[in-house]
Amino acid sequence: MSQSAAAVIFLPGVIMPCALRYAALLAELGGEVRPILKDLELYAGPATPPENYDIPMEVEGITRTADATGLERFHLYGHSGGGAVSLAYTAAHPERVLSLAVDEPAYDFLDSPQTRKWWDEIDAVALLPDGDRMPAFLRLQLGPGVAVPAPPHGSPPPWMASRPAGVRAMTTAFKQHRVDPSSYRRYAAPVYFSHGSLSNTYWMGMKDRLATLFPNFTAERYDGLHHLNTSHQAEPARVAAALRRHWSRALSVGLP
Repeated sequence: MSQSAAAVIFLPGVIMPCALRYAALLAELGGEVRPILKDLELYAGPATPPENYDIPMEVEGITRTADATGLERFHLYGHSGGGAVSLAYTAAHPERVLSLAVDEPAYDFLDSPQTRKWWDEIDAVALLPDGDRMPAFLRLQLGPGVAVPAPPHGSPPPWMASRPAGVRAMTTAFKQHRVDPSSYRRYAAPVYFSHGSLSNTYWMGMKDRLATLFPNFTAERYDGLHHLNTSHQAEPARVAAALRRHWSRALSVGLP
């Protein structure tokens, strides 16, 4: 790895651990970046979820990770739940984030009719019997008529047992957290937003909202992909190229 490699903190979604989530993308990037793989605080301790779990806990976890690795400033990339946490962190600590890249963030912490409808649907899924809840949650991530991918062969990995409780806790934490839209407007560094053409239209609405707030915003659609088969998994070479351009723009803009 080059001594000048860009430092990037990667955050996963609420289901898959970070090392698995970004394996294909990191293989494409090779030694070009200094990757810091940051799993969610949601799963960091012996109790899952932690007592009094909230989004500030995730924000503080990023700061601790950056400080522990000697990073004053860094690029930030997050998918789904990790994308939402990345947005919250950038709103709270813009001076530390050289650039922000998010892949279908689970939430933008902004009120709108569409987001209220989304949370109503999430709440309805939470009322389903245990065996139906996770499949329904996964279906909700997809556009109409898009089939949920078949699960991998074999027994579920041990970490999967903590995910239903993790989804419930993160959903509650999202609904309790808000970001002042002016925090996004003040962030001048580049923001990259990727989304799949087969995902729930929830992310199209989010893209349009954030495009009106972030002054240096770029969105990219990945045709034929969706939230459960997303860009950095299915097209890692294309995402790596997009991130290289994105990080280069950050150097030309300067600090937020």
